[in-house]
Amino acid sequence: MIDWSGLMRAGLHGLGLQPDQFWRLTPLELRIMLGAEQAAPLSRARLEELARAFPDKGDDLGRDRGS
Repeated sequence: MIDWSGLMRAGLHGLGLQPDQFWRLTPLELRIMLGAEQAAPLSRARLEELARAFPDKGDDLGRDRGS
């Protein structure tokens, strides 16, 4: 659940944004403005770990649809 009232207080009162400025922000932009830490970029090792944990199920993903 998103705490909209808390986010609005932080944006409007804490950051001094106007309502139209607040609503045009993406969640990532708001997080950055509020000083939240950003996640590290996805590394190759992490991608491979996720691929092992969530393998493709053998459907037509990656197949040429023309054949």
